[in-house]
Amino acid sequence: MKKAGLIFGFLWSLWSYAQDDAVLNVAVDTTTVKIGAQLNYTLQVKADSTAQVVFPEQPLFAPFELLEESPIDTLRTQAHFLYTKKYALIQFDSGNYFLPQQQVLVNGFSKIADIIPIRVNTVEVDTLKQNLFEIKPLQEVKKNYDALISQILWGLLIAFLLIGSLYTYLFQKRRKELRAQEKPPFERAIEALKALENEAPQDQEAFKDYYSRLTDVVRRYLEEDAKVDALESTTNQLVLKLEMLRDAGELTLEKQTIKRLKNVLENADLVKFAKSVPEFGMAKQDRIVVEGVVIETKEVLPEPTEEELREQAAYKEMMLKKRRKERLIWGVSGVGLLLVIGLISSMLVYGFHPVKDTLFRYPTKVMLDANWVKSEYGTPPLRLETPQVLERLPSDDSTVKEFVMGNFDAPFYVSVRFDFPKPSQADLAAPQQDPKEADLEKGKQLVAAIISNFESQGAVNILIKDDAVTLPSGLPVAKLYGTLDYPRKGAEERIRSYYNALLFTFEEGTIIVTLMYEKEDRYAPEIERRIINSLELIKEL
Repeated sequence: MKKAGLIFGFLWSLWSYAQDDAVLNVAVDTTTVKIGAQLNYTLQVKADSTAQVVFPEQPLFAPFELLEESPIDTLRTQAHFLYTKKYALIQFDSGNYFLPQQQVLVNGFSKIADIIPIRVNTVEVDTLKQNLFEIKPLQEVKKNYDALISQILWGLLIAFLLIGSLYTYLFQKRRKELRAQEKPPFERAIEALKALENEAPQDQEAFKDYYSRLTDVVRRYLEEDAKVDALESTTNQLVLKLEMLRDAGELTLEKQTIKRLKNVLENADLVKFAKSVPEFGMAKQDRIVVEGVVIETKEVLPEPTEEELREQAAYKEMMLKKRRKERLIWGVSGVGLLLVIGLISSMLVYGFHPVKDTLFRYPTKVMLDANWVKSEYGTPPLRLETPQVLERLPSDDSTVKEFVMGNFDAPFYVSVRFDFPKPSQADLAAPQQDPKEADLEKGKQLVAAIISNFESQGAVNILIKDDAVTLPSGLPVAKLYGTLDYPRKGAEERIRSYYNALLFTFEEGTIIVTLMYEKEDRYAPEIERRIINSLELIKEL
């Protein structure tokens, strides 16, 4: 026992030494941060390769917020392993704080990290250098219903396809019924009996259906062609009526024929009401008997009178008109159904708004889909492509030429203005101005002229931006663009509109291309892009 105690004590000392050898280090990238800035916190354990290191599963860094934590990184050194775990923290209130202690387990023993003081500073704002602005009001954002519209269109398409399938089935069924009604009773009866010839019932339900159809054929034929009240009569009543007609000489059927028909009707009653199953081959034999009764009845019927012939002709005429009317109704319904399915399919393929706007002739959609015209205007010639040919405005000033499409009230306005004034003698004699100052002065005058033109038309709230761009043709131009509110005719409120003015400047004068359209227009930006991309200044030879 004493020896075992010494061994245990020796092992315990080695274990304790191994734990004492493990070292926990804690670090941050900085102790001073600004509000909202990220702070990186690192825990690192230096231990033996056999050590079991467990970092906290749910670390608490209050009042700091934990943004993310990295997986454990293990690095081998010459004699130890380094186990590292990093945390990203953030704080949105200024003040002095302390990062709380974190506990790490090494082989089941606890290691506690030191407390670290952190200073969170505010963001200083120099009101002398940084202007202060009023808080902007909340802006209502229009909901995007494209996804909802797409779902509704898919639902409608599936629904109308199902309706179309049902329509086709009902149409074919009704067509067969109308054709059957147009045929004489004898032909309909023979066709129905021929259809039963190919059937082979096996169970009681099948025999019941077979005999129901068989007896309905003969009863309906007797009622329609022989004028015997057969559909609402029992078997005995029908046989009695046939015998009375035979005795009266109105229907010269053989006595044996009536007897065979009675046997068939009695067999049918047993199958339908007593749920009996006929003997093998009896069903086919009964069908043959019924067919013989129908044929014999047709042969013994007297020739129709003139009145009956007129009634038959009137009936045929009525059925023909009825069939034509129903054909028209079914045809119009079918075409309408196909149009609806085609319309929904087009909306799913090309989009709801493009199809709708094409059908209702949306102005800018019509412009975009029209055959565009490429023409040259003014001197030096400026080539551009537009939905319509630009019209030249009359002017008393021979040095100014202006070509326009539409006006400020139109859905899309285009203006190309050439201003090349002739220098006067005073201008020629004036001392030469610095080129930079001359260009600056000229630019101010052009901007003032463009804004004055907008204001003269009643535009207000004109916001101006400027930029230098290069056209696809490689020509550099000055761009003046922004928004304005314009009192369009027929509108209760001013319409928010975009404008875009491209300035081509020369020593002799300027060319200004102005475009304007409603801000909410879906197709105007594409028209604008197409016109600008087509701009090309023709160099004179």
